[in-house]
Amino acid sequence: MKATGDRKTAVITGVLFLVTEVAAIAGMLLYRPALDGAAFVAGSGAAGQGADGRVAAGALCEVVLVLAVIGTGVALYPVLRKHQEALALGYVCGRLLEAAVIAVGIVSMLAVVTLRQDVGAGAATAARALVAVHDWTFLLGPNVVLGANSLALAFLMHRSRLVPRPVALLGLIGGPLILASAVAVLFGLYPQVSTIGSLAALPVFAWEVTLAVRLIVKGFTPAAHRPVVLAS
Repeated sequence: MKATGDRKTAVITGVLFLVTEVAAIAGMLLYRPALDGAAFVAGSGAAGQGADGRVAAGALCEVVLVLAVIGTGVALYPVLRKHQEALALGYVCGRLLEAAVIAVGIVSMLAVVTLRQDVGAGAATAARALVAVHDWTFLLGPNVVLGANSLALAFLMHRSRLVPRPVALLGLIGGPLILASAVAVLFGLYPQVSTIGSLAALPVFAWEVTLAVRLIVKGFTPAAHRPVVLAS
């Protein structure tokens, strides 16, 4: 019964990780018309209404993303706490923080749509400010906090041997790398959307997809195949 429960948890977690990737990419693509705030609020007619619909769809994708992010933390907690309860709780809290930051970005994008529908004095300036809020939430949530969360989860997976070491190693590399890249962007070393930033994000993307596929296909490594690790 316990093994069956762990297998179900692994599949659910793997699916949720894949959902986060798909929802994040879809949301980013659908938001594109609104990311130039001033031009977006100046749009009108059928084209403007179509852009509103795209942004609304992007917001819906990111709502799904928020739920999936929270879901991964909640689903993994019962398994991770057996190996390091404090760090497992920290991972859940980190995922909640990541979701909260993403939610702020969703609100800012929907507010830009409202400005386009009711253009007034200063609307373009306000739209630029709201887009800036979204950009900062994108940097802090899916980059800074995600990097810390990935590092914590990868460390737990490596320490507990719940997944093979090469899988955990991707997270141990990807988490710090995207975190360091986000700090570099924060201090203006290069733009957030850049070749360097994209390359820095690839390992953590590979980590989440590889982890998801592993959990869906094979689940957690059976206890009998894991080395004994003393809990601290």
